[in-house]
Amino acid sequence: MLTNEVRCGKAVLHEVGVPMPSPIIVRRADVPQELKRELQRLMRPAPKAFFLQWFWAWMLVGTSVYAAVHFHQLWLSILVVLFVATRQNVLALLMHEQTHRLCSRQKWADFFCELLVAYPLLVTLEGYRRVHLSHHAAYFTDSDPDYLRKQGEEWTFPQQTAYFFRTLLRDLAGLNVFKTLKSKGMSETASAAKANFAPPRWLRPAFFGALFLLLTLTHTWTVYLIYWLLPLCTVMQLFIKWGAISEHKYNLIHPSVEESTPLIELRWWERLLLPNLNFTLHIYHHWYPTIPACHLPKVHQMFREASLVDDRYVYHGYGEFVRSLLGKTEWESTPLRATAGG
Repeated sequence: MLTNEVRCGKAVLHEVGVPMPSPIIVRRADVPQELKRELQRLMRPAPKAFFLQWFWAWMLVGTSVYAAVHFHQLWLSILVVLFVATRQNVLALLMHEQTHRLCSRQKWADFFCELLVAYPLLVTLEGYRRVHLSHHAAYFTDSDPDYLRKQGEEWTFPQQTAYFFRTLLRDLAGLNVFKTLKSKGMSETASAAKANFAPPRWLRPAFFGALFLLLTLTHTWTVYLIYWLLPLCTVMQLFIKWGAISEHKYNLIHPSVEESTPLIELRWWERLLLPNLNFTLHIYHHWYPTIPACHLPKVHQMFREASLVDDRYVYHGYGEFVRSLLGKTEWESTPLRATAGG
């Protein structure tokens, strides 16, 4: 591994890493035609799954916050702050789903997601869609805003154990929140992709004006600050960083998706503690972004049944993945192969 900063177009890499061995033994273009036809059947919005996740997220937030306020115990309040952040993470992932119009391709779904998913998280669907679609269209190039902003020592792996956990603790403490917001704002400005969604300019101020009025009239500012804004600015920032680390290895130059994207099969208790809408099956999302997240386990099973998954390079749980981030795992890459009928 090189030890000096390397400029790759607009990106300045702290160090250039080694591409990851692919857990999928073929390239996307070489996926068998029969499997491609099966995948086509999954390429449609899944509104029922979207609204079920949305309903449960808000219902669990409301129930847990009510319990914390009612019982007024410090230990319960701490647990609720942690728990609410997990539901905020679910909402953020639902915004990602509608970024690809996987709830519905109609405009009402964009407005619904903007008002009842994005605005409560202090972001916009419109801005996130521009950034994220640019990431898909210009993967790991000068036109990929995610690639450009996720450079530097904290995005360079493998890392020293102490530095890794110190960085995560800074996110947990909310010390990186303004840096994150600033970099996201710059990414939105620089993004070339079109959102194809432009809500009226008064909508966002009206939303927050109504929220201000509601909190004032109901005397619930303290509840909002402790049980929504606090987890959003602290624990949720940790989840955002962890999600991004689990998404791609960024200190690479012009890699393919499969060389820069881990495939992580979560254990049941990991899915329970931190629901992530199958985000760790991220290779399939990049290959087939019109397949809703609820179908990605089915896609993974299809690839397994077609003998296209190399289990040596699949991470079984976050523990294995963390060990690789800290340089505890040595991989030997195997060349991708073509398949008959591809």
